[in-house]
Amino acid sequence: MKNLIQFLSIGFLALGMGEAFGATIEGSDSVAPFGFMVEAQQPVYKSKPTVKIALLLDTSNSMDGLINQAKAQLWDVVNKFGYVKCGNDTRPQLQIAIYEYGNDNLSSYEGYIRQVIGFSSDLDEISEKLFSLTTNGGEEYCGQVIQTSLNQLDWGKNEDDLKLIFIAGNEPFSQGRLNYWDAATNAKEKDIVVNTIFCGNYEQGISTKWKHGAILTGGEYMAIDHNRKVVHIVTPYDDVILQLNVRLNRTYISYGAMGATKIAMQSTQDQNAEAMEEAVMVKRAVSKSSRLYSNSEWDLVDASKKIDFDVSKVEKEQLPQELKNKSDKEITQYINSKKEEREKIQNEIQELNSKREAYLAKNQKDSSKGELENALLSAIQKQALKKNYTWE
Repeated sequence: MKNLIQFLSIGFLALGMGEAFGATIEGSDSVAPFGFMVEAQQPVYKSKPTVKIALLLDTSNSMDGLINQAKAQLWDVVNKFGYVKCGNDTRPQLQIAIYEYGNDNLSSYEGYIRQVIGFSSDLDEISEKLFSLTTNGGEEYCGQVIQTSLNQLDWGKNEDDLKLIFIAGNEPFSQGRLNYWDAATNAKEKDIVVNTIFCGNYEQGISTKWKHGAILTGGEYMAIDHNRKVVHIVTPYDDVILQLNVRLNRTYISYGAMGATKIAMQSTQDQNAEAMEEAVMVKRAVSKSSRLYSNSEWDLVDASKKIDFDVSKVEKEQLPQELKNKSDKEITQYINSKKEEREKIQNEIQELNSKREAYLAKNQKDSSKGELENALLSAIQKQALKKNYTWE
């Protein structure tokens, strides 16, 4: 028995040494010293870096101008991210969440706070939610809405993610039972930067603690005139971009349970943008030509870019009428033709937008840009540098 115990001890010791010093080729079986087999180590994949932006918007009576600026300038922010890189040329994803607070129509039990949309990359849905916002007088609890966004949103733990909160309003930052200092401290612990945008006089924002709320997490404090009308400069390239957008929409092939609803939403958000001003629709068209506008959940062209896409698994009854009686080969050919057409149109839009931006740089003064747009982009670019994000 003593010899048996010694033999087993040596065996287990050898096994431990094998696990400690054996080959560790990821994704394959490995043989350790002494001939013992060790379990293959699985490769560790780091998730793609993501820019996560939570917009906390005051929707009390006096904030109509702020909401209108957010609707008009969403596409400026999206287009800026079309040029961003993270570290070794990785292109980060963009996710946006929206909260409204300070509106009497919201539940007092919830602190007059509502999550309008959680983190999403669906630009049409984000636009739809922005256009659904209405204003009504209420109590504005900044600390509580910050903490609510920390609790409810999936901020993740990827150290390469850029995680930002932008809170905009015009009442004292210290209102409410939940201390904004505690909320900011909790945000900092999660590597989330809180940026504050006071809608009013710069000095008044300081005296009502908006600047202090930003300083606590290393964020930016900004004051804007939320009622100032945004001046959109018309360029010689706008009409052609709008024509290309019409052709771009025809390259989408809706499928699945959401297909019909989503393609209708795409059209509605085009109309919403154009109703604000033609230049807003031009900016949206530019966004739709970028990598950030992806609709693989309802569009076969975007879905076909996925590695695991299999056209034979698509339910025929959930296809558009013109494809329901087609073979898999014919459907694939149709998808590829639309994909080729879309890429050509998107490239044309991007080329025209480069000329458009050059024209704007020459003819547009900084003062003519949107107040909210300037506040968002200046803070984002400054904080992105700390995460090794760069712009082309």
